[in-house]
Amino acid sequence: MDPATKLSFDSPLLRVYEDGRVERLFGTETTPAGFDAATGVTSKDVVLDGTTGVFARLYIPANLLPDSDTEHKKLPILVYFHGGGLVLESASSPTYHRYLNLLVSKASVLAVSVNYRLAPEHPIPAVYEDSWTALSWAASRDDPWLSEHGDAGRIFLAGDSGGANIVHNMAMMAGTQDGLPTGALLEGAIVFHPMFGGKEPVDGEAVFTREIMEKLWPLICPDSTDGLDDPRLNPMARGAPSLQNLACRKLLVCSTDLDYARPRAAAYCEAVKASGWPDTVEWLESVGEEHVFFINKPECDESLKLMDRVVAFLTGN
Repeated sequence: MDPATKLSFDSPLLRVYEDGRVERLFGTETTPAGFDAATGVTSKDVVLDGTTGVFARLYIPANLLPDSDTEHKKLPILVYFHGGGLVLESASSPTYHRYLNLLVSKASVLAVSVNYRLAPEHPIPAVYEDSWTALSWAASRDDPWLSEHGDAGRIFLAGDSGGANIVHNMAMMAGTQDGLPTGALLEGAIVFHPMFGGKEPVDGEAVFTREIMEKLWPLICPDSTDGLDDPRLNPMARGAPSLQNLACRKLLVCSTDLDYARPRAAAYCEAVKASGWPDTVEWLESVGEEHVFFINKPECDESLKLMDRVVAFLTGN
């Protein structure tokens, strides 16, 4: 059979052919940056690495635009990592663009939405390298919007699903590597419906959830020697770096009662508490909704409740 038509990987997310071609079944639509009339937020794309093509989409609230007569003040910097299982979506996806516009307008923050390289074309560690590059760049405030209006002492991380996995890993890297530029601090991290896994099931974890990860993780991280207990996928694995290394000052872990990833999210939240990490861990469980519902249904009641909690977390109210 022709390698161009013979599948080496097949799932509801994507298909990979023996000749290396990748067919994504959704999450490929894009929308340009610019002014959003509904929220007054303006965005622009900034290339961070010309070699890899990694870029970030920056968002600024209406009252901070150059022609605004509002008194300018330094705002928190939110670095956001989109979901999609590390294999789908982008920072220019219409759903993520809409969500960031809403969040920036309601929380009055500067946002840096990271467009990292996707697996399987770019397997791990590319996603973490790209994300660290973006976080370090944001913390250095190497852009007029960030330098004029961003407070590097109040940096927040947030991400959903695969992006939540990145949030955890960035917070760990910030606590175990050389850290961020002088004066930059991670004030908090928001983990929405995180993509975690592990060889041993946790309480309440469905068999199909583990089967999906058993199939997907080798595609994302073919060189992993620990399989599903790779600490980047399973923060609770035996021998994983201590969760005390999380560099943020507060952590919000979010899930829903119908989220297939809830058992791992809850176990992670409890593991952070049990680790001796000295800072604040909060748990938020939405009701009657499924995985990353707030991205796809931002106006539903549970999305509005979640947005209120996120805004309070970011603003300290």
